[in-house]
Amino acid sequence: MSPFITALPEIRYAERISIVALVVVIHAGVIGIWLMQPVPPKVVVSVMSVSVQAQLLAQPHPVMPSLPARKEPPSPESPKLESPKAEPVRAPLIKKSEPEVAEPVVASVATPVITNSAPVAQIVAAPVIDTEPDYRANYLKNPRPNYPAVAQRMGWQGRVLLRVEVLSEGACGEVSVLRSSGHDILDHAAMNAVRSWRFVPARHGGQAVTQWFSVPVVFALEGE
Repeated sequence: MSPFITALPEIRYAERISIVALVVVIHAGVIGIWLMQPVPPKVVVSVMSVSVQAQLLAQPHPVMPSLPARKEPPSPESPKLESPKAEPVRAPLIKKSEPEVAEPVVASVATPVITNSAPVAQIVAAPVIDTEPDYRANYLKNPRPNYPAVAQRMGWQGRVLLRVEVLSEGACGEVSVLRSSGHDILDHAAMNAVRSWRFVPARHGGQAVTQWFSVPVVFALEGE
């Protein structure tokens, strides 16, 4: 065997060793470079610090309780004097005395006499009359009251009671309605008729005197 052929395997073996050594050196350099780099900060620590800071900012500052304001004692107010309310003055109710209803023919009505001798008015009864006034004597020829045509057409009927003042000379004085018939037209017809009548005056002690008495006037349709 030639010496060239024997040396060839030795050369290849040496090349392999050098290649392996080169690879080892390269890896060692890479590892050294990596070890020389600074260690990065841990992410966990950074996150925790941020979260703690956020909690501190979120907490409100303690509020000091404010002291209650000192209230000044109210000054005593002078009592208000209420003026007494004036009570309304009510007029005394005066009861109207209803005149006594006279008999259908003639009824005397006493005239009250008011004297000024005492502070309070006193009612003094009229003197006793010997004879009452009369309007039914034939010689008086008193006309019957006119029955209004309107009342006849409407069928109005009624009884009017008049209060008549008969003067001492027999004439008619004042006339008023004591009780209405319910129809003004009949009341006025009765008053107009009685005003034109003549009367026999009342007598007291043989002398003619003025006297009030009641005169009934009836309006009735025939056949009713």
